[in-house]
Amino acid sequence: MAAGLPPDALGRRVACGTDYGTVRYVGSVSPTAGIWLGVEWDDPERGKHDGSYEGTQYFTCRHPKGGSFIRPNKANFGVDFLTAVKDRYGLNDEQDVQCGTGNTVVFGTKTVEFVGMDSVAEQQRQLNKLVDISVRECAVSHAGQEEEISRTCANMRHINLSKNLISSWETVAAIASQVQNLETLNVSENKMKFPSTSTFTSSAFSNLKILALNQTEITWTEVLLCAQGWPVLEELYLSSNNITVLERPDNVLQTLKLLDLSDNQLLDGNQLHLIAQLPRLEQLILRNTGISSIHFPDAGFGCKTKMFPSLKRLAINDNKISQWSSINELDKLPSLRALQCNNNPFVDTEKNPETLKQLIIAKISQLEVLNNCEILPAERRGAELDYRKIFGKDWLEAGGHWNPEKNQPSEEFLAAHPRYPALCLKYGAPEEGELKGQQPLTLKNQLLTLTIKCPEKPEQKPVEKKLPESMTIQKVKGLLYRLFKIPGSDLKLSYKSSKLEGKEVELDNDLKPLQFYSIESGDCVLVRW
Repeated sequence: MAAGLPPDALGRRVACGTDYGTVRYVGSVSPTAGIWLGVEWDDPERGKHDGSYEGTQYFTCRHPKGGSFIRPNKANFGVDFLTAVKDRYGLNDEQDVQCGTGNTVVFGTKTVEFVGMDSVAEQQRQLNKLVDISVRECAVSHAGQEEEISRTCANMRHINLSKNLISSWETVAAIASQVQNLETLNVSENKMKFPSTSTFTSSAFSNLKILALNQTEITWTEVLLCAQGWPVLEELYLSSNNITVLERPDNVLQTLKLLDLSDNQLLDGNQLHLIAQLPRLEQLILRNTGISSIHFPDAGFGCKTKMFPSLKRLAINDNKISQWSSINELDKLPSLRALQCNNNPFVDTEKNPETLKQLIIAKISQLEVLNNCEILPAERRGAELDYRKIFGKDWLEAGGHWNPEKNQPSEEFLAAHPRYPALCLKYGAPEEGELKGQQPLTLKNQLLTLTIKCPEKPEQKPVEKKLPESMTIQKVKGLLYRLFKIPGSDLKLSYKSSKLEGKEVELDNDLKPLQFYSIESGDCVLVRW
């Protein structure tokens, strides 16, 4: 064995300059003399061959050009955790030039602040005062001497170990077992081996709440095996791991509130049923997972599913969902409040983005945030009233009727519009006269006949005006200024409708058009100052 070469070099992670790889072979390569390392590089462009040389196969690679041979003195096998911490925080005489300088790490969409070299105050320079530690890209490969970490870094709670040279989950456990109150751990971008049987158990993660394992090549089976040691875990980030198949988590991950499976190509949407019973799961991130449909077969039209009972926030953007039926299905989720669904084929079925937004809002009853935009009550009401009107003709043709005894819409209509009966209950069934001559949702230039009243000024007689429904509230105020000679900034507008008995709706956003508030001909605009 070459001098300085670790005895466990085979399978270890190494760095060579800025390139990372895994040692797949240690030994001689004929006809040359001396010891060589056969390395499979993370970046196949760095390699030269598939592990063979002069007709002899020394090791195998996933990519035909993913491997090459290097001399041991060219490979950096890394340093122990404490050495990296001391170098990173300026507590050694020499700075480790490989250390990263970033002060933050992103878990999914959440940014966790780590103490950086620039911000470590004088009193924090002692290791045992440090709570948040980042040793990203500091070539950490092993834990070091036993109990040394616990003696010197007693107060650590948050550790960023991403993009290092960690080769196995056992190494992570060896570091974590010396950190008594570890709450946040990021070991992303470490291609490592995970336990394949449940014999490996550790109490190292007994207080861990947030864990990032992005780009670690972990499988879902391995997640479930390791999860036996994560009794209070709340957030788990698993993006870009080639996870294709899920299994039911029995007696593990029961405390999980957030799960990120983005950038894993799941076999199909039905895989989600296997994780649907996680009792506390509030946020599920499925961005770019290849799913083409969502279905909750345990619930019929207008009913709620027993799956994902606590799910409040769902991200399904950048997928292959082409049918509106999948959006209909989301209304079955009992707790759903926020949805991200951009960049799916179904989005292309509606050219007008405002119409698209209205359709989604009308189809999912409890939604409060869509694609990171809050849904205001007036916007929901407008979307639902428009939806009820636009599909009213289809409802009548499918057997719908405003007389409840004659109302028997077809199964086909209910499958396409499962919320329609609920909208009829909420706003009343659309009447035939209301549906005559209706225009498509995208034509927004109808004239509205409105009565304008000043309830606090009885001497002002009501005025009738015809206004385009695309007119903004700001322009309406300009018109009223000419009528009443009151500056628009002093005017407060609202309206009453026969369909909203006893309710008065404020017209409180100057930039919104009348149609935003679902004002119809015959409604009364109230003016106060």
